Amino acid sequence: MVWWPATAWTSRSAMRRPIQAAVQAPLSPGANVIILANGKTNEVAQRTDDTDALWIRLGELSDATGWQMKPQGACLGDLCVPLPPNKREEWIADADDWVWFCYSEFAEMIGQKYARDGNVWSLGSVPQVRRSGLESAIAPDFEVTERNGDTLKLSDLHGHKVVLFTWSSW
Repeated sequence: MVWWPATAWTSRSAMRRPIQAAVQAPLSPGANVIILANGKTNEVAQRTDDTDALWIRLGELSDATGWQMKPQGACLGDLCVPLPPNKREEWIADADDWVWFCYSEFAEMIGQKYARDGNVWSLGSVPQVRRSGLESAIAPDFEVTERNGDTLKLSDLHGHKVVLFTWSSW
């Protein structure tokens, strides 16, 4: 039998408190923000004079969101969205010796949902990308782990008839 000291039982909840405090703390000017997007977590700098909107440095935009600024507009892979001429000066600004992009305003324009809690921003999927997958009727390449531990990708079954069956209790 293994005996644990009483502090071991309480340390688990105590360990959560600093993390919760860091995530729930109000954003102070000049602090970094955490962006959850495309299955990745990125910490990027936040513009010091406007902490209500999500401003991302152009150099960090691609890593944080997948979007790149090009002459034709904001591009995500093959999808390019031109910026409205009347919004370009509002959404791209020089501040703190950097060039910033107001991603939260852009996300609202394209219909991308997002949620914010303190200094954490969670970005939903881009509707145009999600819609193109539904229109093409092509299943995304995903992988599952078989009972024996082997990994099976959908692309491994290319050329074979495949029946996909899913079930969920909710």
